[in-house]
Amino acid sequence: MKENEMIFGVRAVIEAVQANKEIDKILVKKELQSELSKDLFEVLKGRDILVQRVPVERLDRITRKNHQGVIAFMPAITYQKLEDIVPFVYEQGKDPFIVLLDGITDVRNFGAIARTCECAGVNAIVIPAKGSVSVNADAMKTSAGALNVLPVCKEKSINQAIKYLKDCGFLVVAATEKADVNYTDVSYTGPVAIVMGAEDTGVSFDNLRICDKMVKIPQFGTIGSLNVSVATSIIIYEVVRQRINNEKQ
Repeated sequence: MKENEMIFGVRAVIEAVQANKEIDKILVKKELQSELSKDLFEVLKGRDILVQRVPVERLDRITRKNHQGVIAFMPAITYQKLEDIVPFVYEQGKDPFIVLLDGITDVRNFGAIARTCECAGVNAIVIPAKGSVSVNADAMKTSAGALNVLPVCKEKSINQAIKYLKDCGFLVVAATEKADVNYTDVSYTGPVAIVMGAEDTGVSFDNLRICDKMVKIPQFGTIGSLNVSVATSIIIYEVVRQRINNEKQ
């Protein structure tokens, strides 16, 4: 990561937080107990910024500068707001298509998903503020430039985003091995949101239970599951296929 994508030092990070600068996460030295660090945690209260306590060796590997036990990471892009994206697409007379990523942490998978989304005309990707991948240099590289143009919305939670989209008239479909319905047996021709989960845990139960439908991709081999970026691509292009066919009718 380039040093211009990071902020070093307790006071500098406090000032960035107070100025409402976009921050993906903050790494804090495990043993840090200074008065200034207490001020930092005070200004972080109520903000959706991931804070991780880490060994000082990890901070030293990131930079040789005097970090004072605190490094903040800036996003490589400006995140968008879902409540701005959805009305904008509706105003264009189109049916919105949103992809929500629930707990995906691998930046290479994220970049590959973003690349597919951009190629397929997806209107935005939604990620949660905590417990998720963020847009960094590796994700940008894997996306082959897609993350420069595809809106990414970092929302308080995927659960809240699902509820908002349902209120906006979306069909919200979760991909899960627990489903009985094949992904091709659902109509995606209206406003639709696809929810994809992490490879190890899938879509969380709390999110599954409020989705409108659950679908699965049939599998006939012995391996437990598809790579999440591949699975996402399969479902995205089923949406594209149905919409193209619907326009021809």
